[in-house]
Amino acid sequence: MKNKIKRFLCRLKLKFYIWSKKSSTIIPTYQNEIISYEKTCFKICLKIIQHKDTEFMIAPMSDKRYLKNDDMKIFITMTDHRVEITNHVYNYNVKLHDRDWERLTYIFDLEADKRRLNYEGEVNSQITNSLHNILERVSNFD
Repeated sequence: MKNKIKRFLCRLKLKFYIWSKKSSTIIPTYQNEIISYEKTCFKICLKIIQHKDTEFMIAPMSDKRYLKNDDMKIFITMTDHRVEITNHVYNYNVKLHDRDWERLTYIFDLEADKRRLNYEGEVNSQITNSLHNILERVSNFD
């Protein structure tokens, strides 16, 4: 009899715990508005990152990332889960959740690395002399 009562109480506690978790995950309406700002900011950053004329800059000491697009007249500074968007008239400062911040920095780093590889390929394609040709030239001067 005691075991049945203990089991019943444990089940009741578990059901109450699950019910309380479900009821606490409901987002109040004022947070929905904040989340829409975050989503809009995230989409703006993605568009700017994917634009071909965007300039990328990273400050390794402060771990800041900068985007500059002269065509759209937009400057974006990304640091510590915050994105600051400036368009010569307004300045918006939006705090992103961890998941969005990780995705945004990953996409930024991926695009910056892709552009770096293209730049290196462009530089290497300009090479007209191999080391062997240079050695032959130097050897011929003796």
